[in-house]
Amino acid sequence: MTAPILFDYKEVVGPDIIEELTILASHVGNRSIKMVNSTAVGGGVAEMLRRVVPLLNDLGVKATWDVIKGEEEFFEITKSFHNALQGKEEYFHEDVFKTYLKYNEMNNREMEFDEDLIVIHDPQPAALIHWNQNRKNRWVWRCHIDLSHPNQQLWEFLKPYVEQYDAAIFSSALFSPELAIPQYRFYPAIDPLDDKNRELDASYVDGVFEKYGIPRDKPIVTQVSRYDPWKDPVGVVQAFKMARKYVDCRLLLVGDKAADDPETDKVLAKVKAEAGDDPDIHLLLFSPSIATEINAFQRGSDIVLQKSLREGFALTVSEALWKSRPVIGGAVGGIPAQIIDEYTGLLVHSPEGASLAIRSLLTQPDLANKVGKNGHQRVKDEFLITKNLKRYLLLLLALDRPQEETIFLH
Repeated sequence: MTAPILFDYKEVVGPDIIEELTILASHVGNRSIKMVNSTAVGGGVAEMLRRVVPLLNDLGVKATWDVIKGEEEFFEITKSFHNALQGKEEYFHEDVFKTYLKYNEMNNREMEFDEDLIVIHDPQPAALIHWNQNRKNRWVWRCHIDLSHPNQQLWEFLKPYVEQYDAAIFSSALFSPELAIPQYRFYPAIDPLDDKNRELDASYVDGVFEKYGIPRDKPIVTQVSRYDPWKDPVGVVQAFKMARKYVDCRLLLVGDKAADDPETDKVLAKVKAEAGDDPDIHLLLFSPSIATEINAFQRGSDIVLQKSLREGFALTVSEALWKSRPVIGGAVGGIPAQIIDEYTGLLVHSPEGASLAIRSLLTQPDLANKVGKNGHQRVKDEFLITKNLKRYLLLLLALDRPQEETIFLH
């Protein structure tokens, strides 16, 4: 399938949105952007950049994307950073910080930063700024994770690097720490024309379930997420087992393995232990996954869960809402921005709450239909890639106003 160009989105969002983006881009002029993150495959950041970068180029903004390099020891460290920044208690020895900085310095030597705006995504490459003190361009740190309760030792180490940036971006006001630099806020987004989100024939959906041996003889409850402790797949299994005592259904857990996530196998082992030999629980692991198959799993499910314990945003929620699926989400991070409880989905705080939500949606089809329909509209209004493009264009313009401390890029 040929990658869509900007004007292909007119049928989805309407011609006015495309015209607005074109006008904004004309004000931005010939400025350029470089995106930098830690993986080209796996995870929501890579998925967004894969589409945002070419679409910015369609708008006349020269955009490039670089991925940092590292050995296993580096990604073990940055995974522990990710967990600690989301609240896990852990003590870091000084050697860990030295190793982290060593890889950042190595990547800095191998990269060039000539663009007008450099956007560094998440903690892995955050220290790159340290070797670019005499820059003439602007640097922004884009944090996609939940920073509401960070490990203080780690945050005290990273914060001086973050404050060397010209600004920082967060997905929620709840994640915004006190910083000596301006902060911007905007939501991540999904691509409605991507293979993961476009319309599919019912026969293809049926074929995917058959391919993986998942019968559709009873309602299917699905979570599509990395096997990560913060996604709480063990809690999902527990919730399913409680719900099935009252409503017959199947559980499908689908995950892929990101290149910078070494924790997957350990978490998957815990999930398998919790699931046991239950024939109604289906576990799939891809490396990487096929986007159209993920799309089919979501479209073919009766309920989609995202029962996270900590969460930066959870694009899987918007993906399922876009497909008009009733969604149950943990009331954490960016999920409540997408799920308005009992209007665009159901919010929960525990396996017991998730169990009750499963029962409610499977026994009240009118409620399931209502939240599915409203959820689709919510995504159309706020969480499509065209809105993300608008925010990046506004960011280029907003950086000309450094006196503003906090700006919501709507």
